[in-house]
Amino acid sequence: MHGVLTDRLEEYLAGTLEPVARRQFETHLNMCAPCREEVQGMQELSDGLAFLRPDQSIAPSPSFYAGIMERIGRQNVAPTFTGLLSWRFAFGRRMAFASLLLLAVLGSYLWLGERVYTAGPTPEAVMAQQESPAFESRPAQDNMLVTLTAYEH
Repeated sequence: MHGVLTDRLEEYLAGTLEPVARRQFETHLNMCAPCREEVQGMQELSDGLAFLRPDQSIAPSPSFYAGIMERIGRQNVAPTFTGLLSWRFAFGRRMAFASLLLLAVLGSYLWLGERVYTAGPTPEAVMAQQESPAFESRPAQDNMLVTLTAYEH
């Protein structure tokens, strides 16, 4: 279909096209067979769809919107601890509760586990327990080196 028709097709099918534009539109349709066939098919489709439109507009009852707002209000009620046990929020909330419980158990295990020292003293601890010799004398320095090399883990 040509651009001349595409821009005004909806107005033509609705019957609201201005008389001058309507004459130009129909002149083109008389000269162009492919456009005429396509517009004819769309006219049939438009007539069929017009048949499906209701005769009068259907408006909801005045209490319709109030009922919807009431339902929304009931759903937005803040859940309590008993909400964890309801069937609606069972999976998500129970998973969150189980995750927090697992996190607390593992966190306490790791926190308590750091305070227990299973290994022997470190080389730094051995050095700190011995007297701090003045390294001015060669025998004291040698004694410290022997202590470090003889340390067994």
